[in-house]
Amino acid sequence: MTSPYLELVASLRQAFPQPVSDRVHDAYFVFSILRALDQLDAMKSVSPLLGQPVTLDYDAARLSRVDDAPRPLEQVTQMLVQHLSGLFIWGHPRAQINVVPPPTIASVIGGLLPSIYNPNLVSEESSRQVAVAEVEVSSMTAALVGYDPQTSAGLFTFGGTATILYGVKLGLEKACPGSGRGGMRERAVILCSEMAHYACLTVANWLGLGQDNVIHVPCSPENEMQTCLLESKAREVLQSGGKIAAIVATMGTTDHFGLDDLAAVREIRDRLVDEFRLDYQPHIHADAVIGWAWSVFNDYDFKHNPLDFRHRTVRALAGTRRRIQQLPLADSIGIDFHKTGFCPYVSTLFLLKNSHDLELISRQQSDTPYLFHDGHYHPGRYTLETSRSGSGTMSALANLRLFGKNGLRALLGHVVAMAEELREHLEGHAATTICNRGNFGPVTLFRVYPDGIDTFSIIEHELKDASCRDQLLAHNEYNRRIFHLVQADAVKGEGVVISLTDCYRETDYGEPMVALKSYILSPFAEEKYVDAVLESLWKARAQIHAEDAAARGIK
Repeated sequence: MTSPYLELVASLRQAFPQPVSDRVHDAYFVFSILRALDQLDAMKSVSPLLGQPVTLDYDAARLSRVDDAPRPLEQVTQMLVQHLSGLFIWGHPRAQINVVPPPTIASVIGGLLPSIYNPNLVSEESSRQVAVAEVEVSSMTAALVGYDPQTSAGLFTFGGTATILYGVKLGLEKACPGSGRGGMRERAVILCSEMAHYACLTVANWLGLGQDNVIHVPCSPENEMQTCLLESKAREVLQSGGKIAAIVATMGTTDHFGLDDLAAVREIRDRLVDEFRLDYQPHIHADAVIGWAWSVFNDYDFKHNPLDFRHRTVRALAGTRRRIQQLPLADSIGIDFHKTGFCPYVSTLFLLKNSHDLELISRQQSDTPYLFHDGHYHPGRYTLETSRSGSGTMSALANLRLFGKNGLRALLGHVVAMAEELREHLEGHAATTICNRGNFGPVTLFRVYPDGIDTFSIIEHELKDASCRDQLLAHNEYNRRIFHLVQADAVKGEGVVISLTDCYRETDYGEPMVALKSYILSPFAEEKYVDAVLESLWKARAQIHAEDAAARGIK
C-alpha cells in the first residue's frame, strides 16, 4: 500500500518541468503556458487595461490562508491570470505613464528560460553559460557607452537604487579605507543634483552615511546641475575635513530628462584632488539608468541621417548625445534595461570602468568556505547579493541581439518624435504650457490652466514671484484635479494613462510646482494617440468648469 505522502509527491511531480525529456509532459508544460497566455489575450481590448477595472480589496487579501490540499495547476493558473486583471498595458499607445516600457518577446523568453532551470549568478559553478552571458552583456554595453571592455566589469543587480549603492560603496572605500570592516569614523558625503533620484537618500540611509549628508546642488532651468555650485559645495566639505564618498551625476532624470555635464564634473573633481592634495579620487557615478540607451547615437551620422529622422528629432537626439557621449568620464554607470532597453523587470546593470575597484569590496575566501571552489568567475565574492537571478541578464542579452544599434536607434527616435508631436500640440493651445520645454527626451511635463491665464508667461511668474503663491497653489490643485479625472477615465478603460509629479521644480519662494507628465515609450505610439491625450485633457477641463460653475450656482 502506497503511503499518502508518496501519492502526493507523485501527483506534484506533474507540476514540475521534467528533468528528462518526456514529449508528452513537455507538451503539457508548453500548453499550460499557452493556456495562460490565451486567457490573458482574452482580457485585451481597445483600452489600455487588461480586463475590467478592479477595486483593490486589501482587507480580503489579508484573510487569505494556505489551503491544506494542493490545487490543480489549471486552477492555479487561472487564479494567477486574474491577478493581472485591471493592470495597465504599458505597450498600449494610450499608456504614457512614467518610464515603463513594454518588454519584447525575445526579452520575455530570455527571462523565462532561466526561470525554468534556476541558474544563480553567484558563481559560474551554479550558472555556467548564463555567467558568460553576464560578461557578454557587460562587454557589449561597455563598448556602447565608451568604456574599454577589457578593463571594465559589470554585474546585474536589483535596480537603479542598487547601482547607486554600489557606486557610493566603492567611493566610500576609496575615501574612507576600511570602513566596510571597521565602520564609519569620519564624515563622508554624497554630492548630487537637486533633481537627482531619491535613491541617493536611500543609499545614504542604508550605508549609514545619513540622509543629512546628501548635499543637493541646485539646477539650471534646463534641470542640469550647476557645476559652479557643485565646486563650491565640494570645497566646503573638504575645507571642513569631510570626505566625498561620491558625486552622482544624473544622466536623464525620470521627471524631466535633465542631463548633467559630466565633463565639467570630472574636471572639478580632478582639480580639487590636486588643490587639496587628496590621497583618493572622489568616485563619480553616472546615474544613466534612462539615458544610457542614447549611447547608440554616439557613432550615428547625423549629417546624412541614414534612418531619415525628422529634422527636429535629429536635433533632439544630437542634443542628448552631446552629454551621453561623456559617460566614459564616470567611474561607474547605472543602466536599466527594463527602462529604455525594453526588458521586463528587473534587468539592471552596474558597470564599472576599472574592474580592479571591485577588490575594494571583495570578500575573503575564508568568509565563504562553501563557495567558489571551481572555475574562474565568482561575482559572489563582491556582490551585495548571494542569490542573483539570470533572468535580467538573459533578457538584456536578448534585446541587444534583437535590436542591434539601428533597432534601438529607431525605437528611441520614434518615441522622441511622438513626444515632440505632443509638445507641439500642447504649445499650440492657450490652456496648456510645457514645463520642460528644452528637454530632448520622450518625457513631457506640462500644466493645464483655466481660461483667461496667459500661459506664455505664467510659469516664469509662478516660479519666481512670491506674490503668485496663492495662484500657484490654486493651479497646483487644478492640475491635480485634471490628473484624477483623466486617471478615472483611464481606469474605466477610456482615454489615456498619464502621470503626475508633485514637484516638477521648487519655486524661488519654496513651494512645489505640480506638473502632469506624459512618458511615451510604446513602439505602437502614433500621432492619433497624441490627440487622445488632448481629448482627455479638454474633457477634464470641461468637467471641472461645470463643477465649479455649479458650486457657484451658475447654470
